[in-house]
Amino acid sequence: MLNPLAYVASRWTPSPRTVQRAALTALVMTVVIVVTGGAVRLTGSGLGCDTWPKCTDDNLFATPAQGLHGAIEFGNRMLTYVLSAAVGWSILSARSAKPWRRSLTRLGWTQFALVLANAVLGGITVKTGLNPYSVAGHFLLATGLIAVTTLTWQRAREGDSAPKPRVPAPVRKLSWALIATTFVLIAAGTVVTGSGPHAGDSSEVKRMNFDWTTTAHVHAIAAWLVCALAVAMWLVLRVVDAPVDTRARARHLLIVLLAQGALGYVQFFTELPEVLVAAHMLGSCLVWIAVLRVALSLRERPVAQAEIPAQSDQALSAV
Repeated sequence: MLNPLAYVASRWTPSPRTVQRAALTALVMTVVIVVTGGAVRLTGSGLGCDTWPKCTDDNLFATPAQGLHGAIEFGNRMLTYVLSAAVGWSILSARSAKPWRRSLTRLGWTQFALVLANAVLGGITVKTGLNPYSVAGHFLLATGLIAVTTLTWQRAREGDSAPKPRVPAPVRKLSWALIATTFVLIAAGTVVTGSGPHAGDSSEVKRMNFDWTTTAHVHAIAAWLVCALAVAMWLVLRVVDAPVDTRARARHLLIVLLAQGALGYVQFFTELPEVLVAAHMLGSCLVWIAVLRVALSLRERPVAQAEIPAQSDQALSAV
């Protein structure tokens, strides 16, 4: 007896473009839910639904008594189901592809596990009254999900052969340093958030016991280090005459970093207006994706081309 995924796969064969679109949809929805999660915090709606998984002790949905904050928090929770559906579509399309893309299916289930883990952590965050360390973990798990969905999107456009390097080994090592430093930058950003004024609800919400100005300066130093590594990557790729698409991704990374850095300084000197903080969160996602895309472009997995069926000599002589 076939399981549901195998049953659908036996009756549906998605095109490669459909598989790619499914992977991209999961990535886009991950970014959307990160930004909307930031909107929950920036509007002070973090405890708009004061329990979990229900919105109140007696109601699954937000009630009129909870007002706009309840609606915002509940709406963000509902987006988790939309994200789950996008991940489900990615899993189903990968499973139904012919031949079966087992590597894509595994990546899809990894996405699902991360979504489930983050939902549980979100519940813990609510039950602990928006503990800043739980909030930071919530964001870092989402960052991990972005990494997996980005990888899935890239793999959906590749074959399943062993990866072949497109640049020398030292350049690939530089990309790993860039990824690690960018993750440190994002982690430092969660400390800035956990120490800063936007607690997510009332001013009584516990904050991290760090000086906010000092953590912001540390975050800025990490950002400058990422910028230095990105410039080094762009220069090295030109020196080794890397493929055009790889150099283009390095150039795009520099553009995103420039915009994100400018936005960071503007929000710092304008006392963190909510709109700019939300834009900075979006920029964080885009920087992370751009860094990963540069690293992933340093190797290739060619798509196997379908062979032309052999024809008999008699058939060839008849042409």
